[in-house]
Amino acid sequence: MSTIRPDDLHERLESGTDDEPFLLDIRPEPSFEGGAIDGSRNVPVYDDLRSGDESTLRARLDEIPRERAVVVVCKMGIVAKRATRLLRDEGYDAVTLRGGMSGWRGYHEGSLSYKIRSLLWKLR
Repeated sequence: MSTIRPDDLHERLESGTDDEPFLLDIRPEPSFEGGAIDGSRNVPVYDDLRSGDESTLRARLDEIPRERAVVVVCKMGIVAKRATRLLRDEGYDAVTLRGGMSGWRGYHEGSLSYKIRSLLWKLR
């Protein structure tokens, strides 16, 4: 499964190039409204995907641009893997944000847990 680390995503978003990815946040709307990555789009299909129902995401594929890379974001990155797999099967260039919003926040806060996770990711 293709993933992107928070530090790599941050670098890509800050690069100012034309290939900025489409940030697809699949968390429920209240979670999204409580904090999200700037510029991300909320398509709240997290609960459905978590229960194994892909139909809601399939019904909303027209909201996701095919001409851009897609970074899928959820709480911890686990359910986002399901969305990423579906998108890749449908022909999208999609990856999952490792650690989800938890990883993104940890990266920006410089938390010890993020630093340990990041080190483990680099060792894999």
